[in-house]
Amino acid sequence: MVTLFQQINAKLMALSVRTLLASAGTLLALGLGTGLFLDASPASAPGTRETGHEERLGGYRFINPLLDCEISDDPVEFRELKPFQDRIERLIRERSDDYRLAFVSVYFRDLMNGPWFGINEKEPFTPASLLKVPIVMAALKQAERDPSFLSRRIRNTLSEDRNRPQMVKPAAVLAAGEQYPVEELIRRSIVYSDNNAAALLAKTVDEGILLQTYRDLGVKAPRLNIQYPFLPVKMYASFFRILFNASYLERADSQRALEYLAQSDYRNGLVAGVPPYILVAHKFGEHAEWGPGAWKQLHDCGIVYYPGHPYLLCVMSRGTDFSALDDIITEISALTYGEIDRQFGAAARELRP
Repeated sequence: MVTLFQQINAKLMALSVRTLLASAGTLLALGLGTGLFLDASPASAPGTRETGHEERLGGYRFINPLLDCEISDDPVEFRELKPFQDRIERLIRERSDDYRLAFVSVYFRDLMNGPWFGINEKEPFTPASLLKVPIVMAALKQAERDPSFLSRRIRNTLSEDRNRPQMVKPAAVLAAGEQYPVEELIRRSIVYSDNNAAALLAKTVDEGILLQTYRDLGVKAPRLNIQYPFLPVKMYASFFRILFNASYLERADSQRALEYLAQSDYRNGLVAGVPPYILVAHKFGEHAEWGPGAWKQLHDCGIVYYPGHPYLLCVMSRGTDFSALDDIITEISALTYGEIDRQFGAAARELRP
């Protein structure tokens, strides 16, 4: 029987983006359960995929715009990709004690009309810097209405350094009192994960457009300056799928956003699990609670541009040690890449220059 979540995903492009994601937001509001450790929901059952046929435009480096989609309601077995969810679950169990893992959520999707699976994909996490992506999307949406917006210069008048609590510090920082074009704030927010640039950008974007972007993406706007768990991995992964499909922003702006995400200077996590010649457009986020033994969170989500077979991988994790959380994300990334390469490597090697 097709689950509700599979029906929603299956109709992603048949419905408008706003209608679909508003439905996803309704599901979140109804309560996405936390589940037990490694408790996969029925929607995560391996060996199923959405059926149908997609027509894509092609010709872009980072996006693959969807032109048409015919959907069948009946799930079928994997026709190409052999499932490997059980291997990731086993890896997490084996590392749980050594890495002092409290909870790990994973979402994988073959972006070329392929299957998906989730592990604890309904567990809410504190997104932290992951929210820079919807802020950037809102800024680009405003620029579609007003092309001069990207060149508007914004003075850095922040009275406090928002980067101070970060574990991963930005490689370049804004100078106090200096002016920066909005496009540069967008770039620094993503490439360096600069909290100061993102704060100025959030203050500059029209509030109505920013709130509407959150609503369109199916996510309730977070309370100002309060970090709390509200975002599951599957819902966040949809941001990258929307960018890849160029179904919310115009094609040039979807391409621009993913190009900046591919320039991220954070080379741990997902990136460390794939060969250096593989492009990864991704965003990481970190959050630490206060006090001895307090929980820490580390997330990394993005698109791995495996030749001819790009895929979406998101990992959200919670534990007591940042380096251990980074290690499990890298190991999940490496295992996933290894499976894709084992199954599609012969064809991919023919595509390499």
